[in-house]
Amino acid sequence: MTLSLAIETATASCSVALLDGDTVVAERHEIVGRGHAERLVPMIAELPGAGKARTILVDCGPGSFTGVRVGLAAARALGLGWNAEILGFSSVALIAAAARETAGTITVAITGGHGELFVQRFAVSPFHAIGELASLTPAEAATVISDEIVIGSGAAALIAARGHGDAREGLPRAADVILLPRALAALPPRPIYGRAPDARPQP
Repeated sequence: MTLSLAIETATASCSVALLDGDTVVAERHEIVGRGHAERLVPMIAELPGAGKARTILVDCGPGSFTGVRVGLAAARALGLGWNAEILGFSSVALIAAAARETAGTITVAITGGHGELFVQRFAVSPFHAIGELASLTPAEAATVISDEIVIGSGAAALIAARGHGDAREGLPRAADVILLPRALAALPPRPIYGRAPDARPQP
């Protein structure tokens, strides 16, 4: 048995899953808002074998700055202790991969900072990203996103700004990592912030 531990803390959900290939051995999934630091390690400890695995898959964002850092810090600490490989994935790709569409294209839109949305388009079959991740206001996104189906915490805002379409709620779930193509589940384990930092260097 070759086990992998998936960790998702980049959004309002705190989610972990122990995987054996494409089989979900066990999972824990909660909507915690801002409580990731308190819940993550206990949730991992509740998994069989306390979640110990040879590979750790961690959500690198975009999403909550603090949530992303919590997940990455835990993955790095466990990877060091277990001598495990650490790989990353994107929150928006995970949401898109869990969509139940069988054809066409969809957009994932999740709430970002300063009233903006993180948006990215995906083709459903074969599943792959279309274009780059962007951080846009709902009004800006409405001018460039034409997909009828928009999924995620920012979907309603985008559809409202555009005036038409199908807005669907969606948060990433760690167990859905099994739905990602290998290339999208083997990213470098570093933050995907999705927008430039607020701080600017002093001249």
